[in-house]
Amino acid sequence: MAFHLPRVYPITDTELSGLSHAEQVGCLIAGGATLIQLRDKHAAPRDFYCQAEAALQLARAHHVRLIINDRVDVALALRADGVHLGQTDMTAEAARRLLGERVIVGISAHNLAQAEMAVNMPVDYVAFGPIFKTATKENPDPIAGVETLRAVRSIAGALPVVAIGGITLANAEEAWKAGADAVSSIAALVSDPSRIPENMRKMLANSQADLGK
Repeated sequence: MAFHLPRVYPITDTELSGLSHAEQVGCLIAGGATLIQLRDKHAAPRDFYCQAEAALQLARAHHVRLIINDRVDVALALRADGVHLGQTDMTAEAARRLLGERVIVGISAHNLAQAEMAVNMPVDYVAFGPIFKTATKENPDPIAGVETLRAVRSIAGALPVVAIGGITLANAEEAWKAGADAVSSIAALVSDPSRIPENMRKMLANSQADLGK
């Protein structure tokens, strides 16, 4: 399948949700997710590998694509659908050489200079933010805001742009209107484990409503 960036790109968090990555993936799939990122900054490598393996099996059974945050080694070992890189992770060029041309490679950017560099990297999308105030990162970068997001959209050309950081059901529309091809969210989707499918459905419905405006 050719890479298609959905309008809503959820990210898992075991500490926030209290659920395993596989459990979150199941809930997000129930809500309509088609591309999910596994993010875990604290799990030991072996534990994360095992959790990611279980999540990937579930995702594959539902034809949903799974992206591994930071850990190129885990993505490679599991033959995951892709990897998402931060500014201090392995370079996009090195990750692409290891993973091949068919694997999705995304990268984070937190300012215009980083976004401009991303345009010339072998990546499939750039995630830009934080757009709004976020509580899911221990040391968040300065808030970029929707105006900077709009500037990133103008310089990104054909490269898809994902808005990230503090995205909620209430403010996601601002990000789409500023030119984001997709929004990525953690807390708004998974902080209440009993409402993950419902929250996912609501954000997807908002994305479709925005397209109609």
